[in-house]
Amino acid sequence: MLDTVARVSRPLLTLGYGNRQLGDVLTLLRVHEVRYLIDVRSVPYSRFNPVFSKDNLATAVEKAGIRYVFMGDSLGGRPNDRSCYDEAGHVDYLACRESLDFKDGFGRLRSAFEQDAGAAIFCSELRPEHCHRTKLIGEVMAEMGVPVEHIDADGSLTSHGAVMERLHDAQMSLLGGANQATRSRRAIAAAS
Repeated sequence: MLDTVARVSRPLLTLGYGNRQLGDVLTLLRVHEVRYLIDVRSVPYSRFNPVFSKDNLATAVEKAGIRYVFMGDSLGGRPNDRSCYDEAGHVDYLACRESLDFKDGFGRLRSAFEQDAGAAIFCSELRPEHCHRTKLIGEVMAEMGVPVEHIDADGSLTSHGAVMERLHDAQMSLLGGANQATRSRRAIAAAS
């Protein structure tokens, strides 16, 4: 699965909404010529900002001429597969890579990239280093030689390598320990 792919001029992008407004997200998608927004939230709803709930978001991006694709069931950060969790209840991203759901979703994502579809992975975390879109999806894509760039908290593009450096720097290690790049930040109850 981790073989290299031919270089395509357009990188795979990632974006999190965090405290952004819908208009800001749509502007970023237009600026970066995103044609497919791939929602990788396991639970695609927001009680704090309902405009980012699945149906509302899909309607808004479709009106902006962008196709909405939900893939949180296969690439989400809270998988249903119990084998993706460690004994403390954290999602183990290394175990997720072996999940059949992840492999299926990843195959679809890889196909979109190879077709130069202009895709952006979408999740809720504003800062990419706090999200599975970086630690899981971005890492696998980068290992394959796929260029991954993150639309950062300030709206600028940041390379995947630079985001991973932020994750691994000394301050982050003090806060999260050595496993921070291979598991979720907080424990969540494994799905039954």
